[in-house]
Amino acid sequence: MGPQARREYLLKMRSRYFAAERSKRSGLLDEIVAVTGFHRKAVIRALAREPSARRRPARPTSYGPEVVAVLVAIWTAADYPWSVRLKAILPQWLPWAKKRRPIDAACEAALLGVSARTIDRLLHSRRGELRRRHYGRTKPGTLLKHQVPIRSERWDVNEPGWGEIDTVHHCGDSAFGEYIYSLNFTDIASTWTEGRAVVGKAQSRVVAAMGEIAEDLPFALKGLDSDSGSEFINEHFVRFCRQRELTFTRSRPYKKNDNAHIEQKNWTHVRKLFGWQRLYEGHIAELMNDLYRNELRIWMNLFQPSVKLVEKQRVGSRTRRTYDRPQTPLERLIALGCLEPAQRAALEALRDRTDPFELSERIDRKLGAIRKAAQEQRPQPAARPPGAHPPAPVAHLRRRSAARSAVKAAGNTGAGAMITRPVTS
Repeated sequence: MGPQARREYLLKMRSRYFAAERSKRSGLLDEIVAVTGFHRKAVIRALAREPSARRRPARPTSYGPEVVAVLVAIWTAADYPWSVRLKAILPQWLPWAKKRRPIDAACEAALLGVSARTIDRLLHSRRGELRRRHYGRTKPGTLLKHQVPIRSERWDVNEPGWGEIDTVHHCGDSAFGEYIYSLNFTDIASTWTEGRAVVGKAQSRVVAAMGEIAEDLPFALKGLDSDSGSEFINEHFVRFCRQRELTFTRSRPYKKNDNAHIEQKNWTHVRKLFGWQRLYEGHIAELMNDLYRNELRIWMNLFQPSVKLVEKQRVGSRTRRTYDRPQTPLERLIALGCLEPAQRAALEALRDRTDPFELSERIDRKLGAIRKAAQEQRPQPAARPPGAHPPAPVAHLRRRSAARSAVKAAGNTGAGAMITRPVTS
């Protein structure tokens, strides 16, 4: 029972208590104690106290509807970030928001001073996103499996170039046939993320996409860690890593926590954008790569801050996690001091001249084009039922019919007749 309900209950029982006979008041007290859980003396004092009509004044509102409207607009355009990340991007987004709507000095000061906990409270009624659980379809690779060492310990690197990779299946509700995969890479130190779309799981296509990602990174690639999928554990990919002198390791099969960094990016950088719809035509992969190479690359690495786990402590039955200050991947690269002066100036100039609201609208338009193309895809052959054998070729059926005829003819000629195997081409 909540405080308000207890007050209303005591107010109603007070009239019954004083209207009852003295011999019955003890029973009413026992009933009130059982319902409210109060001590008997506390109940007597509460009933003896006169109900006050004076109500405590409400706490003044510090954040009016104008502040909430601007906060919701930035939150929506930034793809609904966590409150700590939203607070970190407010100083960068406010100058562009002032060009789109009138924001006075009081509203701007309130937005710059709002806390992450208050942001959670202001946006609580607007959090209605549905979350779906997706189970991966990656199977452990068997080729060269023992030549790629397993890495299961926590990453402890202070320089960029060491990253995790994974593929996200755009197969819908069926893994039958060929469809599009998103190859996802994230750097551990800076959280810089790149993605590419490939049609099918061919080893040469995955290697080509990884080579393109390595060329586009603003730092030198030094090491890769993948799961045990066959798209990575193969001779082509191992040769790619050896030629570039990259350290290549893999996680344990079916242990997603070994690749926790990339698994988190698979949701924020792929699933939240493209969903679970089946995508399989080549021109759709080209549309996805146009988004990956341009707007999405700028959006995720220059405007979306991330937090990194600093410490994890076990307190009783709970785990207390401490995170660092939210920073964008570009800010982390600058803090690490690994960028060339010209490269840093170019990336900062790109960030300063890019309107994040316009960038968000361009991403939405391209995602709409991809969804429209997905609806117009040519139908694929229906998937076979589980356990069904593929249809036999016509020539094979003819050979089987010839074999049956030979057996039947031999049976009619007696036990000593010779059965000859039909000649097959």
